[in-house]
Order: sequence, then structure tokens, then C-alpha cells
Amino acid sequence: MALEIERKFLVLNDSYKRESFSHSHIQQGYICRERGKTVRIRIRDDRAYITIKGPSDQKGLVRYEFEQEIPLEDGQKLMELCGSGTIDKVRWLVKSGQHTFEVDEFLGENEGLVMAEVELKTPDETPKIPDFIGKEVTGDRRYYNSQLCAHPYTTWE
Repeated sequence: MALEIERKFLVLNDSYKRESFSHSHIQQGYICRERGKTVRIRIRDDRAYITIKGPSDQKGLVRYEFEQEIPLEDGQKLMELCGSGTIDKVRWLVKSGQHTFEVDEFLGENEGLVMAEVELKTPDETPKIPDFIGKEVTGDRRYYNSQLCAHPYTTWE
């Protein structure tokens, strides 16, 4: 069974851009975003993916994840089924020790939000935290991409 184990953080400054070794543009939408299960369509540059995620554990750290690359044409058609609210972001990849931090700079209705996540092999693994990392928001549902579709960052008080 494929498990996603990740921690999420807010980002303090844009030094991640200088430290990154790659970046890409991502658009994603949700066919299903019920509590405990999501079905996401993602277009990353010129590739498309469908992802199914199960419920998170109590800490928001571990959950089931299935992801499959699909033809770009199918991804574009499936994006049309996603309904209201999509995510638009630039993802920057930054190496830190043995881990790669994925820093998402949100655009559109979530502009101003910059978050980083790091995938782990085990829940108790401790990554080397880069200097641009701020407060940890792992398990805070407001920062789930599926929630940002329904309640964009620019509408928060």
C-alpha cells in the first residue's frame, strides 16, 4: 500500500528560489474533495496525473495515496470536471540534507501563500530544516490544497 508521509510548513522568505534546483508550473482541481477522501487531477508543465488520497491520521502526517500518470489530453478533459476552484502554483524543489523540500508559491486566489512540504520514509524521520522554513502546519486542514480550492487564502481574515 502506498503511504504519503509528509510534513508541511509556512515559508519565511524567498531564499528558496536561489537554493532551488528545479521549478515547474502546476494546475490542479478536485473531482472529489470529501473529508477523508480526495480525487485530484494535476497538470504539471506538460504531464498529467490522477491522485486518490485517503484520510490522514490524527496528526495529519500519514495517509494512503495512489498516483498515476495519465495522458495530458485526458488530464485536460478531467480538469473540466473539477468544478469550481482550482489550484495554480509554482513548485520549487530544494535539496536539504537527504530530503527534497517542495516549496509551493501559490498564484490566483491563493496568492501570498507560500508553503513547503517534505516527504518522509517514516513518521519519526527528522529532516534537516532549511533556513527559509517557518511555522509547521502539518495537520492544519486550512492548508490542504483541497481546502484552499473551497476557501482560498486571499479570503482568510
